Amino acid sequence: MYKILVIDDDTAIQELLKRVLRKQGYEVTVASNGEEGFEQAKILQPALIICDWIMPRLTGIEVCRRVKASSELSTTFFILLTSLGTTKDRVEGLDGGADDFISKPIEMNELKARVRAGLRLHQLSQDLQTQKQLIEAELAEAADYVRSLLPEPLTKPVKIESEFIPSRKLGGDCFDYYWLDENYLAVYLLDVAGHGLRAALPSVSVLNLLRSKAIPNLDYHQPSDVLRALNNTYQITYQNDKYFTIWYGVYNFSQDELVYASAGHPPAILISGDGQQTQANKLKTPGMPIGMFPEATYVDNSCLVEKSSSLYIFSDGVYEISLSEEEIWGIDNFINIILEYHRYGSCDLNKILDYVRELNCSDVFSDDFSLLKVVFG
Repeated sequence: MYKILVIDDDTAIQELLKRVLRKQGYEVTVASNGEEGFEQAKILQPALIICDWIMPRLTGIEVCRRVKASSELSTTFFILLTSLGTTKDRVEGLDGGADDFISKPIEMNELKARVRAGLRLHQLSQDLQTQKQLIEAELAEAADYVRSLLPEPLTKPVKIESEFIPSRKLGGDCFDYYWLDENYLAVYLLDVAGHGLRAALPSVSVLNLLRSKAIPNLDYHQPSDVLRALNNTYQITYQNDKYFTIWYGVYNFSQDELVYASAGHPPAILISGDGQQTQANKLKTPGMPIGMFPEATYVDNSCLVEKSSSLYIFSDGVYEISLSEEEIWGIDNFINIILEYHRYGSCDLNKILDYVRELNCSDVFSDDFSLLKVVFG
């Protein structure tokens, strides 16, 4: 049984509407003024409200605005009862949130028809809201699953920690690190173009493929070979037009050597030295994003890694922060912040995240925020 609330300071109108609507099988409650009506609405949460426009203290338009501003009542269908019939009045009512109008004097067949139509729309809104909640719950479960796939922090002999904040419930960034054997550590971070579920699925697919070492005849110690194999596997014509960038490195623990290759991804930043002698080196190799061109080539580069140096691997969502309509914070400023933290103490990932959040002026980022910190030795 649908609940209907009638708000009118005229007792005769109250009784008339109550009698007519109850005969139609609705549960009807009445209120004599706008303030009482709004309080009743919060308690009853009716499917439909019929409210007189002209009332003392709180007008029908003001009641309507309060109802539509309430999250619990946002789907309630609101009908204004009025003797005002000009276009200007109707525009004012619609701008105030009214869904429909009934003119005085009331024609009963029109009233019944408008109530039926309003209740159909209310039910449709309720159904859509229910579906939205189901979808959000499923996305939350999917987000929990993706997070469960991400690796736990490492503590020794190499320390690795991370920060991961998707711009939506699901993001297109993903990362992993694991020992290929007792001497070689693989670490990578990838960024699929786009956001949401369509970006999350390819990123999870890549993670599972690399983690399971399911690509045959592939030397996972050789970064350029890994990127070449991924490019052959994930061409956009077969992957829903989704390409991705990636930085992939392999650390030789016994020789303190890092071999790396990248595919259209921001450079990793290697921080070495102490105090004012701290330096930042960009580690990047040429290469098109994975999936763009079948004939793309990838090359390796390598460097020696000093003990206690730190490596930062990240997606572009970490530094592409809009400071204004025309200005982006940028990677150089991001590197300078890392250097400043290292020169004047330790560089904690929470400090970086707090700094970027403050720049962003919001906890919600326009792109996924993914940041790895690897401390050697």
